[in-house]
Amino acid sequence: MNDRVALVIDDEPDILELLKITLARMKVDCLTAGDLATAKKLLAKNRFDICLTDMRLPDGDGVEFLSYFQEQYPQIPIAIITAHGSIESAIQALKLGAFDFLTKPVDLQRLRQLIENALKLQASKDVVRERLVGQSEEIEDIRRLISKLARSQAPIYISGESGVGKELVARMIHAQGPRAGSAFVPVNCGAIPHDLMESEFFGHLKGSFTGAIADKAGLFQAADSGTLFLDEIAELPQNMQVKLLRVIQEKSVRAIGSQEEKPVDVRILSATHKDLPAMVEMGQFRKDLFYRINVIELPVPPLRDRKSDIPLLVDHILGQIQADSENNSRTISLTVDAIEALSGYSFPGNIRELENILQRATALCDGDKINAAILQLPEVTPIVRETGQAEALDSFLEQQEKDKIVAALDQTRWNKTAAAKLLGISFRALRYRLDKLGIE
Repeated sequence: MNDRVALVIDDEPDILELLKITLARMKVDCLTAGDLATAKKLLAKNRFDICLTDMRLPDGDGVEFLSYFQEQYPQIPIAIITAHGSIESAIQALKLGAFDFLTKPVDLQRLRQLIENALKLQASKDVVRERLVGQSEEIEDIRRLISKLARSQAPIYISGESGVGKELVARMIHAQGPRAGSAFVPVNCGAIPHDLMESEFFGHLKGSFTGAIADKAGLFQAADSGTLFLDEIAELPQNMQVKLLRVIQEKSVRAIGSQEEKPVDVRILSATHKDLPAMVEMGQFRKDLFYRINVIELPVPPLRDRKSDIPLLVDHILGQIQADSENNSRTISLTVDAIEALSGYSFPGNIRELENILQRATALCDGDKINAAILQLPEVTPIVRETGQAEALDSFLEQQEKDKIVAALDQTRWNKTAAAKLLGISFRALRYRLDKLGIE
């Protein structure tokens, strides 16, 4: 009797036999069920490390069973087996919490990878070095989502403004999941020259083009069995969007100069500060690629929406600055008026901007206390500090925002989609602001 046990639910005897043999070779015992009623009885009486279930069963639907399974046995990873071509159903299952999916006919190498990844979940409880600092409700929600999404293999699109910590969220998803022992490969899609993108992503063979003096593995190969984080994915040109879509669908890459496709087992996490849905609507980003990378969206809130976390973030960042300083015996803290100033500031650059502000203030500070003047925040913050009249500031900022939106609308001849793009916000957000500010 092996320590690891799988439950396989399928009404096709040939499939059950194939899966049973494959699992046995991996030293995983297997109990099988031909319908959901039998499966539920087995679940009630046995301990399982993984469950594989067909989408269509004599007494029910795999997706409906998934909802029941997630409620009753959330600790067990469950994978869906679906007919070839039923990707929509598989994606629906991923959205509902399935760990991963297989298509028929079952690819044995893909099956083994899936089983290995699922079983690693039990070994991925290590302490995560990266952490989100804060105790706000917004951050607690993000932590819960990260913990849940780390158990899945679904592609995740991390949305949010510049500087909110999207890469940190991606690293935490990787570190808490079954791929934690393999590589996390981050890549800024906007930093790679367009003519080098294919080589960087997929690799090349020696002599395949001028300057290719040796074989080179690409980013997908580097992330094999791990996680590839595509930051600023909105910067990908159209030709690379097509090639990326194909790799995600086929789970294989072909290096430049090679005639051979090589399989890769990579989880895709992506992010951008831009409004991808608006870019899809305007034809700037492929809809089919967006559909594949955005199986699950994880929005990261801006700092201005969780200002109660600012004191904790300040302590954390100052601690890091002091640890990296040559004179780390000096303990620096903020005065009350400095904390008030930060709390009244909107932080368009989010946590990255807060880090820069504190780095600069630490360098300028001669003693051990940073006051509001040393912070050198934009002028809107001193208005609150000196007068204490938040209402006046709100009115001032509202008029500034209104003027900026009207200017964008005038520039785009009142094309709201184009104005939203110009402002760097979503179309939905623009409509909300128009209604709130009374702009018709």
